[in-house]
Amino acid sequence: MNNVNQRTQLAGENRLELLLFRLQNGQLYGINVFKVTRIIPCPALTQLPHHHPNVIGVANTAEGPLPILDLLSAIQSGRVTDPRKQSVIVCEYNRRQQGFLVDKIESIVNMQWSDILLPPKGIGHRHYLTSITRVDNQLVEIIDVEKVISEVTPSSEQMSSQLSDDFAELSQSTVPRTVLVVDDSVVARNQIKRCLAEVKLESVLLKDGKQALEHLQELVKEGKKLSEEYLMVISDIEMPEMDGYTFTRKVKEDPSLKDIYILLHTSLSGVFNKSMVTRVGADNFIAKFDADDLAQAVLDHFRKRTLPASE
Repeated sequence: MNNVNQRTQLAGENRLELLLFRLQNGQLYGINVFKVTRIIPCPALTQLPHHHPNVIGVANTAEGPLPILDLLSAIQSGRVTDPRKQSVIVCEYNRRQQGFLVDKIESIVNMQWSDILLPPKGIGHRHYLTSITRVDNQLVEIIDVEKVISEVTPSSEQMSSQLSDDFAELSQSTVPRTVLVVDDSVVARNQIKRCLAEVKLESVLLKDGKQALEHLQELVKEGKKLSEEYLMVISDIEMPEMDGYTFTRKVKEDPSLKDIYILLHTSLSGVFNKSMVTRVGADNFIAKFDADDLAQAVLDHFRKRTLPASE
């Protein structure tokens, strides 16, 4: 619990801890320590029929079956030659445990999110990076794990028919039907966009909290009312330059912005998230990605904004 509290405090100060590791290609990579549950030597693996080529096997652990993914193969940089000599970083994403095979664990570093930068624009669309940084003059690549996992086990984006019907009942509402979506993962942004489009809601997509804060401030400077521009904001927590906690806190501390509804939406899980949601003033929080959970959270707020106008 002490570790949880310490890391909660880091997140509230726009800081994070990165676990640094290398793959067999020699490149240095990083992953947020929040997502790591444990690090283990590669255990005995059971091969499954018809498995995805990036999944090298399943380990039987005390916590249950653990799929082990060859991260080197997943990011299209080769294949591990001998899994028995590798380590496994066990993470929790979207409420599921997943093991990532890595060559060498380096260290843990404490950093500012402002030092975590978006990848250069010239690297194209097929890369697997959400961001980059430098540690001791070495380039650290931070992998878009949502993209890696979605290619192995895609999340269902189909919501229940009842939720679609509930949204249809609000079709005559004069409440804005546009949602500001803030997430550094292109996979996560597009998942949310498609989910919202299914219920006839539009999306404006931004990549980090700094962009989102500046966007909202610019709208206010132009004399626009945020309540007439957006239904709500859906924001990730882990983002380069400014994380979702800091973005939320800055919005809620600004009298001209504070009334906009913010739903934090993250692959991270645990009590520290709920604690920080309250501390920074976010209006709601859900773990991603579940189409029904997301749609229900949006629907609940949609109804609250619609009811006063209909009474």
